[in-house]
Amino acid sequence: MGWSLRTLPTLTLEQFAQWCKLLEERTGMQLVPQHKALLESQISSRMRELGLDDYDRYYQQVTNGAAGMLEWTVIIDRIAVKETSFFRHRPSLEYVRNYLQHKINNQSLAQSFDVWSVGCASGEEAYSLAMVINDCFELAALNPYYGITAFDLSMSALATARKGRYAKRKIETVKAEEFKRYTKQTTDGNYEIVSRLRERVCFTQANIINHSNLPGVKVDVIFCQNLLVYFRRWLRRDILNAFTDHLKPGGILVTGLGEVTEWEHPKMQRVSADEVQIYVHE
Repeated sequence: MGWSLRTLPTLTLEQFAQWCKLLEERTGMQLVPQHKALLESQISSRMRELGLDDYDRYYQQVTNGAAGMLEWTVIIDRIAVKETSFFRHRPSLEYVRNYLQHKINNQSLAQSFDVWSVGCASGEEAYSLAMVINDCFELAALNPYYGITAFDLSMSALATARKGRYAKRKIETVKAEEFKRYTKQTTDGNYEIVSRLRERVCFTQANIINHSNLPGVKVDVIFCQNLLVYFRRWLRRDILNAFTDHLKPGGILVTGLGEVTEWEHPKMQRVSADEVQIYVHE
C-alpha cells in the first residue's frame, strides 16, 4: 500500500484543543467540537503528502521557525478557505445597488465609489459587487469611477480570485443578463470575468484580526458576510468598531443575517429591513 493511502490515527481531544488554540491565536477562528472531523481530514491529508504519521511532530513542524511559517501558509489555506458563490445573498447586493443608484440620482457621488469585500475567498463576492456597481455607472452613462479591495487570508484562494475564471456550475447563480455582459467563455470551457470588471478589483492578503494593518482609507461600503460567525463575540465587536472607523459619512456596513447580535455603536444605525443586516454610518 502506498504511503498516501495509509490510515492515520485519530486526532486526540488534546491535539484538537492544541490546534484550536493555535488557529484562534493566529487567525481569530474559533472551532467547535463539530469541526474536529474536518480539521483532522485537512491535517492528515497534508501529513500524508509530507510522509508524516505523527500529529505532534507535524504540529512542531508548523510552529517552528521560518520553515514552520511557510508550512503554516499551506495548511491554513486548506483549513480557512470557505465555500462561497456568486450572488450568495442577493438582497444584500441589491441594497448596495440601490444605495449607489440613490447617490447617483441625487448627484451626491462627488468622488470615487470605494468598496471592501472582506473574507472574499475565491472572488465570487467581489465580482458580484463589481457587477451591480458597474450596472449603476453604465445605466447613468457615467465613467466607472469605482474600486473594490478584496481581502482574504488564503493565498491560494486569492490566486484563484485574481484569475477570475470559474467553472460553469459556479456561474449558474448569475442572471442571464449579467452572465452575458460580464463573462466570456474560455477555450477550456470555463468562464472568465470580463477585464473591465477584473481591473476594478484588487485582491490582497489580510488578517482582519490585525485590523490596525488595514488600509488607512475611508470607503463607501464594507461587505463582510459569513466571516464574523467564526470569531468570538468580543473579537467581532472589535472588528466591527474598526470597520466603523473606515467608513465615509453615510457609508454602509453589510453583514450576514444573524452574524451580529447585541452590537451597537454611537455612529451606526441598523437598517430597518428583515431581509438584510446592514448598518449606516451617521
